[in-house]
Amino acid sequence: MTKQTFLHDKHVRLGAKMVDFAGWHMPVQYSSIIEEHKTVRENVGLFDVSHMGEVIVYGEDSLPFLNKLVPQDINKLIDRKAIYCQMTNKDGGIIDDLIIYKIEDNKYLIIVNASRIDEDLNWMVRNKRGFDVQIVNESHNYSMLAVQGPKAVELLKKMGEDELPPFFSIKRGELFNINLWISRTGYTGEDGVEILVRNEFSETLWDKILEAGAEFGIKPIGLGARDTLRLEAALHLYGNDLDEETTPIEAGLSWSVSKNKIDDYNGKSVIMNQIQNGVSKRLIGLKMIDRGIARHGYEIFYNDEKIGTVTSGGISPVRGDNIALAYIKNNPDITIGSELKIKIREKLYKAEVIKRPFVEKKNKCN
Repeated sequence: MTKQTFLHDKHVRLGAKMVDFAGWHMPVQYSSIIEEHKTVRENVGLFDVSHMGEVIVYGEDSLPFLNKLVPQDINKLIDRKAIYCQMTNKDGGIIDDLIIYKIEDNKYLIIVNASRIDEDLNWMVRNKRGFDVQIVNESHNYSMLAVQGPKAVELLKKMGEDELPPFFSIKRGELFNINLWISRTGYTGEDGVEILVRNEFSETLWDKILEAGAEFGIKPIGLGARDTLRLEAALHLYGNDLDEETTPIEAGLSWSVSKNKIDDYNGKSVIMNQIQNGVSKRLIGLKMIDRGIARHGYEIFYNDEKIGTVTSGGISPVRGDNIALAYIKNNPDITIGSELKIKIREKLYKAEVIKRPFVEKKNKCN
């Protein structure tokens, strides 16, 4: 059975087009994807991302346990700070990409992708042996609302939250007499927050934010614009740009991997070898030269040889052209400005390798 967030009926009443996504019945758009996209880039948008998972890890061994799961050095994480992580398998492949928050000593909050909640929990339990930790899935108890855009901070101040946490930090807060968690994170490339609130308060909070944000041009935003926004910011989508056959180094995430972490972790030998000796495939950014859209799964050619596959692609509302992320063989001859060809409906279309992200980010995330 397809699951529904606590805000499902709100979306239906707002006239959203609903689709199945990762086992959830979610709004893909309310008006048009381009209009909603530009609302977030220019003003402020409100997202229901309650399909995301929340896992609490606590106990005396929670720190060494998490250090076994991810390449990042959790020892460096201080209270109320967050770190972007990948949970890796024994070959260095990515089981999921996560955000880990240190709430306090021996207690961590982990935000996981909706499509990977079961796989993540299973992997955590499999790796739990020998560690004094408790793993609690709180996903069914919480809703998550994202407020994103250049006017997000101004809106939060109007609602009484004068001191937002620094980037990639979390704090306890209160909006409209509702206790909640406010995290300075997002998936759009814009400034903003993600708000974690108990389910029973989510509908009230949704309505109050839309009401307070009217003067800032706020609109509810669906998954369609969420995808175009994250693509412009060159943020990875699990299942498209990340999977269990791809390592963080191949995915262009070496900036997030600790180079001098002492603790052992799953896949460490593979990942450290790739850091030192290079990779056989790598992630690149593309823009179409010819008319055409490079979609997920389309083949890429260079000098008449198939060298890779598009993982994410679509229209960039801000740039006005068609962009894509893709994995290719690590050929040193292919650099920024190189011309490749994308196979679209049995015909080859020209594309150019360009820098990522595709638009300037307004937050401080790599």
